[in-house]
Amino acid sequence: MKTHELLYSLLLPLILFSFSAHAAGAPVDKKSFERGRYLIVAGGCNDCHTPGYPESGGKTPQAEWLTGNAVGFQGPWGTSYPVNLRLAAQNMSEAQWLARVRQPMLPPMPWFNLREMTDSDLIAMYRFIRTLGPAGEPAPAAAKPGEAVTTPYIEFVPKNLPKHARK
Repeated sequence: MKTHELLYSLLLPLILFSFSAHAAGAPVDKKSFERGRYLIVAGGCNDCHTPGYPESGGKTPQAEWLTGNAVGFQGPWGTSYPVNLRLAAQNMSEAQWLARVRQPMLPPMPWFNLREMTDSDLIAMYRFIRTLGPAGEPAPAAAKPGEAVTTPYIEFVPKNLPKHARK
């Protein structure tokens, strides 16, 4: 075996490991993991993004968290669905995550709350989500106003508003 072939055969696994480790992201320290987990729970992310979480009183196993939901929210904007955060975060860098979560989103997503969070809190959330790994299926695509959907949905329209509060 020639010297360069030997060198290549020894270095190739190291190079491939380096690329795969980089793609998976930096290891998450315990403090960042716990902060991200806390923010996900306290921020109510599971309420919409984890099927059955509210109904279980928050007892859904962590392994099932944030896989999106096929139960939509329907209102004047159409029908929106809670995205599968575990799949979405796997395809984003931290910088992409920070930019995305601060952009306007369809109701009832409280994106304006995320907009006000610190970078370090949003990154802790991102890293926590990524540690869960990819799981589940993508959520259905949003439907335009008046477009029929075949999935279950929650009608998200206030009733009996006083005249001065109506728009």
